[in-house]
Amino acid sequence: MDKKIVKKKWTLKRIATYGGIAVFVLFIGYQFIFADRRSRVKVEKDKITISTVQRGVFQEFIPQTGTVEPSRTVYLDAVEGGTIKRVVAESGAMLKAGDVILELSNLNTELSVLGQEAQLSESINRNRDTRLGITRNDLEQRQTLALIDNMLAILGPQYTREKQLFEKKLISRQAFEKTEADYKYNLERRRITYEVYRADSVDRIRQLREIKIAEQRMSQNLEGVGKILDNLVIRAPIDGQLSRPQLDPGQNITPGQRLGQVDILGSYKVRVPIDELYLPRIMTGLKATTSFNNKDYALEITYVYPGVTAGRFEVDMHFTGETPAGIRRGQSLRLRIELGQSSEQLLLPVGGFYKDTGGNWVFVLDGEDQAVRRDIKLGRKNTENYEVLEGLKPGDRVITSSYENFGDNEVLLLN
Repeated sequence: MDKKIVKKKWTLKRIATYGGIAVFVLFIGYQFIFADRRSRVKVEKDKITISTVQRGVFQEFIPQTGTVEPSRTVYLDAVEGGTIKRVVAESGAMLKAGDVILELSNLNTELSVLGQEAQLSESINRNRDTRLGITRNDLEQRQTLALIDNMLAILGPQYTREKQLFEKKLISRQAFEKTEADYKYNLERRRITYEVYRADSVDRIRQLREIKIAEQRMSQNLEGVGKILDNLVIRAPIDGQLSRPQLDPGQNITPGQRLGQVDILGSYKVRVPIDELYLPRIMTGLKATTSFNNKDYALEITYVYPGVTAGRFEVDMHFTGETPAGIRRGQSLRLRIELGQSSEQLLLPVGGFYKDTGGNWVFVLDGEDQAVRRDIKLGRKNTENYEVLEGLKPGDRVITSSYENFGDNEVLLLN
């Protein structure tokens, strides 16, 4: 007897078919809901620069180039014009203070000086004659007073004796009256002479004082006139090395013309031009460093020039310790001028990424095979590092080379 076979509803084939469809639907749903849909690009790892974020000392500084100059320079300017008579010292010569560098000749100046000296000498001689006359008058008045006193010394006792004799009728009235008249005349004469002498003495003191002052002034003028000729001889004002342009005998020199300079050797400063943007932050006392022959040297700003020319101002810096051996005037030095106190910060090395991101985001490595975009915030910058304010932590590895070829992708696949 035949038996009816009932067909199974859930066969293995059907279960496998529906199971496959379910798995496919779940996969599609997962892709829509949970899968990473960020844009990606493949990057060759050996063509990028990877830097590590770490804590360190941050020092804000600006790189500048300065020029080596002697710490002290005295310029030689012609006070008097003339023609070069003789050149004594050549450029580069080592000089002592007072050494003759060159001599000028100026006939008009020499004749003028001789005329002024003659006039001053004549005026001084006239003053001396006047003083001598005043002194002679004083002596004459004293002699007159002495003579009158001598007469009174004789007539006084004689007058007393004859008065007594006249009262006793022992001498004639005529003889007594003559003695009396002579005595009283000399008394009155002394009184008048003394008053004149006393008045003249006050005026004489004033005249002598004025004559003395006038003589001092004329002597000073005479000395100054003599120095005019000294100005025709150019001498070294200090010990040092001479630097001057080409000067030849017979060449005409005008007053005020620069004839060269004398530099003190062995002591140097560095003249540094700086962009006016930094003017509010630059002051005396700021430190700087420079490298010379693979050795670092410390400097300090000692003077800030007040003027600004073509958007730049200048400062003078002196070495605070050892001065580099072998530096020369006019040599250029690369300096790092510190703008503030150093502090410990989170540091990110400087790189080409900044021009593409403005420092607002970077690619941070996530494992060894990819890097993801992350928003950050940077602060101050020096030539080596950025100060990290937000978004990174010590140990993070950041791509610091240029992002120019990464486009708008958010994930980099490294291979």
